[in-house]
Amino acid sequence: MHSSARPLAALLAALTLTAGLFAAGAPASATANDAAPTTKASDVSLAADTYDWKNVRIDGGGFVPGIVFNRSEKNLAYARTDIGGAYRWDQSGKRWTPLLDWVDWDHWGWSGVVSLASDSARPDNVYAAVGTYTNSWDPTNGAVLRSSDRGASWKASTLPFKLGGNMPGRGMGERLAVDPNKNSVLYLGAPSGKGLWRSTDSGVNWSKVTAFPNPGNYSQDPSDTSGYGNDNQGIVWVTFDERTGSAGSATRVIYVGVADKANTVYRSTDGGATWSRIAGQPTGYLAHKGVLDSSSGYLYLTLSDTGGPYDGGKGRIWRYATATGEWKDVSPVAEADTYYGFSGLSVDRQQPGTLMATAYSSWWPDTQIFRSTNSGATWTQAWDYSSYPNRTNRFTQDVSSVPWLTWGANPSPPETTPKLGWMTEALEIDPFDSNRMMYGTGATVYGTENLKNWDSGSQFKITPMVKGLEETAVNDLASPPSGAPLLSALGDIGGFRHTALDTVPGMMFTSPNLTSATSLDFAEASPNTVVRVGDADAAPHIGFSTDNGANWFQGSEPSGVTGGGTVAAAADGSGFVWSPVGAGVQHTTGYGSSWSASTGIPAGATVESDRKNPKKFYGYRGGIFYVSTDGGATFTTKASSGLPAEGNVRFKAVPGTEGDVWLAGGSATGVYGLWHSTDSGATFTKLPGVEQADSVGFGKAAAGASYQTLFVTAKIGGVRGIFRSTNAGASWTRINDDAHQWGWIGAAITGDPRVYGRVYVSTNGRGIMYGDSSGSGGTDPGTDPGNPPAGAACSVTYVVTNQWNDGFQADVTVTNTGTKALDGWQLGWTFPDGQRITQMWNAVSGQVGAKATAANVSWNGKVAVGASAGFGFTGTLSGSNGRPAAFTLGGAACTVG
Repeated sequence: MHSSARPLAALLAALTLTAGLFAAGAPASATANDAAPTTKASDVSLAADTYDWKNVRIDGGGFVPGIVFNRSEKNLAYARTDIGGAYRWDQSGKRWTPLLDWVDWDHWGWSGVVSLASDSARPDNVYAAVGTYTNSWDPTNGAVLRSSDRGASWKASTLPFKLGGNMPGRGMGERLAVDPNKNSVLYLGAPSGKGLWRSTDSGVNWSKVTAFPNPGNYSQDPSDTSGYGNDNQGIVWVTFDERTGSAGSATRVIYVGVADKANTVYRSTDGGATWSRIAGQPTGYLAHKGVLDSSSGYLYLTLSDTGGPYDGGKGRIWRYATATGEWKDVSPVAEADTYYGFSGLSVDRQQPGTLMATAYSSWWPDTQIFRSTNSGATWTQAWDYSSYPNRTNRFTQDVSSVPWLTWGANPSPPETTPKLGWMTEALEIDPFDSNRMMYGTGATVYGTENLKNWDSGSQFKITPMVKGLEETAVNDLASPPSGAPLLSALGDIGGFRHTALDTVPGMMFTSPNLTSATSLDFAEASPNTVVRVGDADAAPHIGFSTDNGANWFQGSEPSGVTGGGTVAAAADGSGFVWSPVGAGVQHTTGYGSSWSASTGIPAGATVESDRKNPKKFYGYRGGIFYVSTDGGATFTTKASSGLPAEGNVRFKAVPGTEGDVWLAGGSATGVYGLWHSTDSGATFTKLPGVEQADSVGFGKAAAGASYQTLFVTAKIGGVRGIFRSTNAGASWTRINDDAHQWGWIGAAITGDPRVYGRVYVSTNGRGIMYGDSSGSGGTDPGTDPGNPPAGAACSVTYVVTNQWNDGFQADVTVTNTGTKALDGWQLGWTFPDGQRITQMWNAVSGQVGAKATAANVSWNGKVAVGASAGFGFTGTLSGSNGRPAAFTLGGAACTVG
């Protein structure tokens, strides 16, 4: 199994984002401590359309370093990812619900979750410590997010330091913990030598625990000068001894794990006032986890010689008797027999003395899971050798719901496919159900619902428990005019051919298997011809397909290639141009049996093809645009004046029209925006009103439109979002909202040439999103939509999307069914059961008694005929939660859908 630790895909994105794109501002659906962004008046026609957003299903694809069960409510569980946000388990659908999709562009680092904590005293409360990198790659500080409605809405407290959800050591934890006896008290272990922090007001304000003596001293690679490998991993977990407090009184005994091989466990016996190193503790290792079994009074530690999540050569498991102070090595194997560290650790709250642990860093032949039913005195293993290399497994494994988890491999024993996993730093036994256990790997979440079969001698069944959790980093997307609707290039797991968007593909691209695909293209006039390139440990770095990506064959490559770079296919599939890492730009005819160096274009240039003329290719680097008219053999310099010389630049040619090119990119410290050329790059015109743009794509033209639909990720009229234009950029419609932002989305975007309005959007950790318009309009508004007419016709849909004991979340869509465009709107309704709005996004709320209103915000006030605007809110309830029977807009009643 490949590592989804990603520093590669995530770091590349981070490095490209440090060029000044970040202004201080609050995320849209959270109340942050820093100032809200200022919205500028738009100098372009800007409207809004309501879209339905879903994930293109892959199921998993990245590292899940933490799983947290609530200790007082059954079936309430959360999972954290290193760059893809946090999730809550939905037992009814047996799937995960994403909780941080509102994280905006300016706070993209908050998609990295370093720790989660669920409040057992009040299960509606959940906390997340967020931040992706502790060095300069992430320019924003970390934060502790707090929610009183299980993650439906959040408030944020920004910290005076950074957090590292994608840093070394991220599988240790949990670093964030709620006092089980006094839930207003929380602790947070910080990295980078920042020490231990405490909140006494339910996570609103935080202060350093100055009495804590040791901020840690371990780093993965002290010689690394980037701030990544040499960062001090700091305070890594906090565990309360719940027996030493009572309801409303702070817990007296607290244990803290520190990244220090000589001093890895500390304790306070006076509620955090003073701290001391526990005598007799094991040394030479880091305690990845510290879990207290309150029934026996044992504190268990899983230890490794490194911080993980993918390294670790030696490890132990130790037990501390809190009543007597005795330390005991209870490791399941001799130290000499370990070639891995221990990390995943859980005790069975229903069966005293039962605990489990993982050999998290054992890649070959497989990871190992250990189980003890007598407090670590003896252990059994998930698998044993019968007669080497044959294995006897205590489990069966069924990955038919996510078949690509076999990796298309055919290994020799003792390896198997699928594997139990790798990077298994998260393992949790359900505190209410001894039969259910979940564990995270570098690619998925596995689990079982008949775990007790382990003890009876029969096999327990392991299946993916990952539906709804999408965690791929997306590098490129393509939607051909025929064949599969979507092809993707992904970090860590290569990419997929999706023949159905809501179905998990059978296998990722193989022959060759690329650890991370960086670019792909198809021949516009011959979509069965597809090429992809990417990173791999060794050659080849390129593959070709002649059946629309269903099957592949390996291509040859020029000498010196070390990485994928970018690739382009001729419009008719007759040749290819490749700009790999480690070698200059190359061209070939046929399928790359031999390559020749292109001239007139620098190494490292981004390459694309004209979508009409098979001999024409384009290139870009350092502010200069290049064109070839001989199949990529020679390039000449075209436009250079006014184009961005720094930052990410992405460009594409419009299908079916020779020489029609759109270019997006730049940096906030230099030139930044969107440009259009109709003469093959000889001249470019910058579009007014588009302050920033990062990726551009095309889709099916709207009814009656003469130009293909244009999609961009951009900042237009002072608003960051995803925008659509059906009139070549003369006017724009924002098609995402503040609840659907997904952090950094600048890598790739494309429309669907067969479905008007459909768009595919890359994320850096939340997989591939696709959106379809929920309105019936086929064109964007004109430049002057006018004022809202009195008695405007409208229809409204009101959907309760989530509900809990004393609260709920609802989404509302208002559609303009009249004959004139709206330029500002206010929707009114009456709650039937005394519901109260607590927080609203994408609209301004008002409420007097049972009567509520929602008024447009700056970016969604203009609603074209047939188009829609949407907003959402959370509210409180007591008893019933009936939906409003009627809505009014502009004094007139709306149709209720």
